[in-house]
Amino acid sequence: MINFMTLTRHILEGEKKHPEATGELSALLHDLALAAKVISLEVNKAGLVDILGFTGDNNVHGEQVKKLDVFAHDMLYKAMDHGGHLCVMASEEEENIIHIPPHFKRGKYVLLFDPLDGSSNIDANVSIGTIFSIYKRVTPDDGSPGTLEDCLQPGVKQVAAGYVIYGSSTMLVYTTGEGVYGFTLDPAFGEFLLSHDNIKIPKKGRIYSINEGNYKYWRPGLKKYIKHLQDAVDYDGKPYSARYIGSMVADIHRNLLYGGIFIYPADRRNPNGKLRLMYECNPMAFIIEAAGGKAIDGKNRILEIQPEELHQRVPIYIGSPDDVDMVRKFLAENEMAETE
Repeated sequence: MINFMTLTRHILEGEKKHPEATGELSALLHDLALAAKVISLEVNKAGLVDILGFTGDNNVHGEQVKKLDVFAHDMLYKAMDHGGHLCVMASEEEENIIHIPPHFKRGKYVLLFDPLDGSSNIDANVSIGTIFSIYKRVTPDDGSPGTLEDCLQPGVKQVAAGYVIYGSSTMLVYTTGEGVYGFTLDPAFGEFLLSHDNIKIPKKGRIYSINEGNYKYWRPGLKKYIKHLQDAVDYDGKPYSARYIGSMVADIHRNLLYGGIFIYPADRRNPNGKLRLMYECNPMAFIIEAAGGKAIDGKNRILEIQPEELHQRVPIYIGSPDDVDMVRKFLAENEMAETE
């Protein structure tokens, strides 16, 4: 039997629980879903059209830009610039904030997005994704352009966040802070249908996700923690399993469903980590916390970090609450030992 709880219906029913709602956030999420459908269509036929490969340009981070990255960025911008719900946007692919064209109405929300996370995996047909984060503007809601101040808010101020994973099926996962819900795109209907209701991350997992190729650059506490996972035996006498895809969306999506921890730490080469606070870590932390998990930078809650710049990088430890608590303990104990 087909589940006719579509994404649009789910959003509208959630809106009814808040009598003060204006419908703007619902419309904003609907526009994001439309952009996701268009991007999904192109991702699924990427091997058949001239869309793979590099453009020859570098993005703000000095990384080579792939054609599909550019397409995803453009689709999100075109889907979101005219609805009248946003005052400003920011993208991982753009150095500065993205203004709403002056001939369109400006609204009270702010959108930050990573148009195509894990794009280095595109040519290998590995799961990739889109990540988005929504805030309310903090500057006066008077129709004026949004500012950098509107974008640089701590993650705890998010009103919604989500991701779309393009894999064997396309799935959109989102939260407004009250439960996490997953919708799978049915290509026959062209609709996102509820497939994962009120997702809860397991309290403890059996999977760790980290790039162990960087082992020699890690701090001693992290090395000891990973060794502990490899030696730890649970009720069935098995240690943790290593699972690392190299696409944050794919790794965290798996751990959200099965439990475990995803780590991209600071190390000697990257003292601030590599993942971006505003486009990756904040939205994923908002989702994971809404599902009962935790996300820290090694010490502090990710969502409480006050951002200082648009493309700020932070280390992240995110996943099942018991696993995050355990890595925090290892890091703290070894930091104390190093300072003694």
